[in-house]
Amino acid sequence: MFSGIVEALTPIVKIEAEQGNKHFTLRNPFADGTSIDQSIAHNGVCLTVVKNEGDLYTVTAMQETLNRTNLGQLKEGDYVNLERAMSLGDRLDGHIVQGHVDQTAVCTEVRETEGSWYFRFEYETTREMIERGYFCVDKGSVTINGVSLTVCDPDIQGSKGYVSVCIIPYTYENTNFKYIRKGTTVNLEFDIIGKYLARYNALLNPKS
Repeated sequence: MFSGIVEALTPIVKIEAEQGNKHFTLRNPFADGTSIDQSIAHNGVCLTVVKNEGDLYTVTAMQETLNRTNLGQLKEGDYVNLERAMSLGDRLDGHIVQGHVDQTAVCTEVRETEGSWYFRFEYETTREMIERGYFCVDKGSVTINGVSLTVCDPDIQGSKGYVSVCIIPYTYENTNFKYIRKGTTVNLEFDIIGKYLARYNALLNPKS
C-alpha cells in the first residue's frame, strides 16, 4: 500500500531482458538502504526488490506489467518516481494507492500557469472500463506516474477519457513530471474507492 507521495527521483542504470521479463537496476536513493523482497512503487508500479548490491538495487517486471504500464518504454538513464510501501500508522498525505496501474495515458498538453504547470492527459475508455471504475471525477484523486494528484476538468468523449492536473513547483522539480512533454506516456491508477462504488453499482443494476 502506498500514498502517492513520491520519496525520490532516481535514474535507471541498466535494463536486462530475460524472455518476457525485464530487470531494472536503479540507483538507490534511500540512506537506510533497501532489502530483498521489499516493495517499492516505480512510476506507480509496485515491484519487488530481487537484488541489492551497494548503492544499486534490481526489480523485475513481467510481460503483463510491461504491456499495461509505461515501464516497457523506459530506457537506461530515464528517471523514475519512487515510493516505499507505507508503514502501519503512517500519515496518509496523499490517498490510498495500491501500486496496481490500470492503464496508460498520453500527455496532450503542457503549459506553465503563473509558476505552476497544467498537464492534460488522454486515455482509452469503454463502457465496461467505466463500469469497473476506470474514470475520474472533478476534485477526486488520481495517481499519475505514482504521484497522488487532484483531478480537474475530467471528461469522457466516445472512446476517449481526459483528465487534467495542476502541478506545484515542488512536485514539478522533485518528480519526473519535469520530463513529461506532449506525447509522453504515463501510468494511471484510478481511485480504489471509486472502483468499488462503480462495481457495486454495476452489480446492483445489471444491463438488461
